[in-house]
Amino acid sequence: MHQYIRQFPSLENQTATIKGWVANSRDSKGLVFLVMRDGSGFAQCVVSEETVGAEQFALAKSLTQESAVALTGTVLKDERQVGGYELQVTGLQVYSIPTVEYPITPKEHGVEFLGKKRHLWLRSRRQWAIMRVRNEIIMGIHAFFQERGFVQMDAPILTGNACEGTSELFATDFYGDPAYLSQSGQLYGEAMAMAQGLIYTFGPTFRAEKSVTRRHLSEFWMIEPEMAFYDLEMNMALIEDFIRSVVTRVLDRCKMELQTLERDTTMLEKVAQPFPRITHAEAVKILRGEKAVNGRTALEMLDAEIARCQDRIAACQADIAQREIVVKDTNEKKGVRNFNQAQIDKLKQEIADLEEQLRNLPKWRESAATFPEDGDFGNSDETVLTRMFDAPVMVYNWPTKIKAFYMKEVEGDPEHVKGVDVLAPEGFGEIVGGSERETDLSILTRKIEEHKLPMEAFEWYLDLRRFGSVPHAGFGLGLERFVAWMCNIQHIREAIPFQRRYGWLFP
Repeated sequence: MHQYIRQFPSLENQTATIKGWVANSRDSKGLVFLVMRDGSGFAQCVVSEETVGAEQFALAKSLTQESAVALTGTVLKDERQVGGYELQVTGLQVYSIPTVEYPITPKEHGVEFLGKKRHLWLRSRRQWAIMRVRNEIIMGIHAFFQERGFVQMDAPILTGNACEGTSELFATDFYGDPAYLSQSGQLYGEAMAMAQGLIYTFGPTFRAEKSVTRRHLSEFWMIEPEMAFYDLEMNMALIEDFIRSVVTRVLDRCKMELQTLERDTTMLEKVAQPFPRITHAEAVKILRGEKAVNGRTALEMLDAEIARCQDRIAACQADIAQREIVVKDTNEKKGVRNFNQAQIDKLKQEIADLEEQLRNLPKWRESAATFPEDGDFGNSDETVLTRMFDAPVMVYNWPTKIKAFYMKEVEGDPEHVKGVDVLAPEGFGEIVGGSERETDLSILTRKIEEHKLPMEAFEWYLDLRRFGSVPHAGFGLGLERFVAWMCNIQHIREAIPFQRRYGWLFP
């Protein structure tokens, strides 16, 4: 029986055997330092020739990245090491040593290269941490709904009708009939809520958008609760409680993983405060600079951000110049020179990011200043809005013409529907979309016709209004977008084990 690195705190000063893979190795006179990973964590393991003997020491020196081994030794506390503990090795057993060089080295690799090596990239410490956060988010989602009496139910993946039209769906043949991979389980969720009262679905969904942006996947996971006898206000209250609950759980249970990701959790911690709620009309005024938030308009905020980026680039360039003097000084210690070179590399990357912001910010400002009253928010508009607040923002009462047919019209205002989008801070945009559902059979029938959807395919959906219709509401949360926000990932492709998006079907 072996132990796991995650158990080291309870094994201090005891003998333990771990089985895993070499993530990194280096040696000096009489010592080999192995950074091991076993799926539960990472830890430094020290092999001393004096302790293990010449034969096993030679074996330890031969280990390369991703060699699979079992190590036995004493667990010692050392806060300087990864995880706060290290293993003083007394014996080792080798399972395998790669016969070719591991393709992912400690040097920088582009996301395109890493995407093609995803089956191996998952082993890196950063990707390990992201997947652990993803797992905790999933467990938090189930816990939230189960504790509140929701029933998990499953919507079909193959469907004969589209939730919001067929233009962005993957079509397939179903025994001679046209079928589609589902883009949402919501319509079926409504049917299940009429049976169980409170339900949620959790499964894969598909969209055939030929988009290569950092926010898009063709296959992703959606959480879609549906609640009988809920209106828009109740829906928004549940969404806020839900996001707060899951974020708080991850902050509490994934401290090490978030530290590994160097995630600044300041904005995440602000979910403890009430979420701002603004109508779409108010959001447009804020974007245009016609309405201030906390004494500042969006246009003033963008101007200040442009100035900040310019000042920071100048500071980074000055810092680089000073550090380059140290790097070029051959009388300086190698460790000091290497440290300064590493800092220079980070500063150069920061400058590249800031320069990209400077290219984007003027475009964002122009888009915000000229935003149409009935427009749908783009990525930049969502980013500008969220920068005006300290917490996720709820935008509700949307223009009818840009929302789905099933959303309930605002009483006395058919030009707007009772939809709500939740926009995450830090530029991550929409993470939740929901609404109160239309219950008026005549309005719903008219909307289906206006959207040019096949009426016969929705007869079963209309039955939900013919028999026992009640007020109801629901929402959908994209798991990968939520993971990306929690982990501060710029590319959503890192938020799922294996990406499926336009142009990517392997591995």
